[in-house]
Amino acid sequence: MATSSITKNFVVSGIEQAEKFANAIEESYQESLLSKPASDLKITYLKDAEDIKNFMAKRKSNA
Repeated sequence: MATSSITKNFVVSGIEQAEKFANAIEESYQESLLSKPASDLKITYLKDAEDIKNFMAKRKSNA
């Protein structure tokens, strides 16, 4: 459930309700992890000016 769809205020009171609420959030989070496809991102860490120059040179040659 998207958080933008929550438009009402609600009160969680008592240990049992708090536990149910926490479990529902955890279950929703676990389901969202399973529904996301694996990412094939390649990450390049740029540490200094020379790294940035080399990265930008590669970028321009691929264009």
